[in-house]
Amino acid sequence: MVNFKLNISDKIGKSTSMELKNNANNLLGLKIGDQINASIVDLNGNLKITGGSDSSGIPMRADVDGTSKKYILLTHGIGLQNIGKGQRIRKLIRGNIISEEIHQVNCKFDGKLEISNKNQ
Repeated sequence: MVNFKLNISDKIGKSTSMELKNNANNLLGLKIGDQINASIVDLNGNLKITGGSDSSGIPMRADVDGTSKKYILLTHGIGLQNIGKGQRIRKLIRGNIISEEIHQVNCKFDGKLEISNKNQ
């Protein structure tokens, strides 16, 4: 059985995270940039997949095809921080298709999130 931690943010800047257990199989095989119906997390609207990472923290990149991990030469962008001008670094990156190895999926919600506080 597949479990995902789903991080959802909206246009205003609110965000929430939740465990997706029952409908997790609906995300398998989708790519970064695909849109899905938000009814799988009991919201009205659409979710756009923007990224994710596996259980060891290796990020997904939209420009790497497939589900496997690959070493690629990076100059900027996702998975790379604080390098000087003209430098390139070979980093381990995961492909853009959601598979069973993915632990966290980041999504953008096209509506307004209603986040309830449990403390109040």
